[in-house]
Amino acid sequence: MAFQLPELPYSYDALEPHIDARTMEIHHSKHHQGYTNNLNAALEKHPEFAERSIESLLQNLNAIPEDIRTAVRNNGGGFCNHQLFWKMMSPKGGGEPRQDLGNAIKTAFGSYEGFSDTFRKTAAGQFGSGWGWLVVTGDGRLDIVSTPNQDNPLSGGLAPILGVDVWEHAYYLKYQNRRADYLGEFMSLVNWDYVADLYSQARQ
Repeated sequence: MAFQLPELPYSYDALEPHIDARTMEIHHSKHHQGYTNNLNAALEKHPEFAERSIESLLQNLNAIPEDIRTAVRNNGGGFCNHQLFWKMMSPKGGGEPRQDLGNAIKTAFGSYEGFSDTFRKTAAGQFGSGWGWLVVTGDGRLDIVSTPNQDNPLSGGLAPILGVDVWEHAYYLKYQNRRADYLGEFMSLVNWDYVADLYSQARQ
């Protein structure tokens, strides 16, 4: 199999009380596993593409054969998004980013509070299922966008450095329809060290 479900960098209950263990278990072992399985099944039809990285596949969707393009977009996006998402959170997360990333956020959004407010509002405002993202643009600026379904900003030429899943399966057991509450709790989990590493890589 070309792609494997990554192990979580922490236990299912490590993010409580912000995200409950049952949600994490279902999200990782069922949803992420499902995207992984479906991506591999699609690529079996064109095994030459299975040798590429997930980032390369998503950055070049138009090069994917048409008969599997939608499956790769949806399931490849789901695989990639969640692979990032788990590492973007930490039991020791939260607080504010420092150094280069912290300064860039203040430049782009006026303050950390300004960033947090815009990020949460953008994610909360995504109609239906999707994601909220902090991205690096082609000219090195920070921006906040949302994407529907499992679309990844890579497909639009943007580098995602922070993402939050706003599909209901990410929060419904604990928060029901209170997406804004979930997003507030998510900010207490952000692994800013990892986000800063992605920011540094995106600017190279």
